[in-house]
Amino acid sequence: GKILVEKVNPAWLIFSEGFDSGRLTYLIKRVLDLLMATFGLLGSLPVSLITAVLIKLESPGPVLYRQERVGAKGVVFSIIKFRSMRTDAERHGAVWARENDARVTRVGGFIRKVRIDEIPQMWNVIRGQMSFVGPRPALFNQDDLIALRTEKGVHELLPGLTGWAQVNGRDELPIPQKVQLDVEYLHQRSFLFDLKIIWMTALKVLVRDGVSH
Repeated sequence: GKILVEKVNPAWLIFSEGFDSGRLTYLIKRVLDLLMATFGLLGSLPVSLITAVLIKLESPGPVLYRQERVGAKGVVFSIIKFRSMRTDAERHGAVWARENDARVTRVGGFIRKVRIDEIPQMWNVIRGQMSFVGPRPALFNQDDLIALRTEKGVHELLPGLTGWAQVNGRDELPIPQKVQLDVEYLHQRSFLFDLKIIWMTALKVLVRDGVSH
């Protein structure tokens, strides 16, 4: 039931039903994104305030953290998170966080496990830079991942707070396998498929197995 990304011809995607979803499907997804992000930000306000205070008390620096990521059609934007690392964590450049990463603070380690650090990204959703479900946005210096996503048409999608690749292995996956899962989402995406991914994400959060960076 899986197709190696090397075997996927771009024409297969262009002429598939995935590109025939139409404006109505896009509009429905956008409206749902706006509603979920708005209610999500309002509903999580108490948790956000407590998190901001704890971050400020533990280490000097800003509460929020911004990092350049690559969005739909290669547009670079700043992703917003609660800061979970020391302020000098990326002085040598942006890289994915590793297990037992010394750069992560104590508060940061907890909010990453339960995904609280991702709450501010709902503002990216409201701004139209992200969706709730889609391929996770690449770091601006991940040239191999960006190139392969562009070749396979995945770059047309808005990046998501969570995605099909993230609930199937996170960033431990090699790039070809990650893009293979992105392609599967591109070809199969639907409202019900998005709900399935959100449900799988919630289950992973409950067992403290974070699914995105």
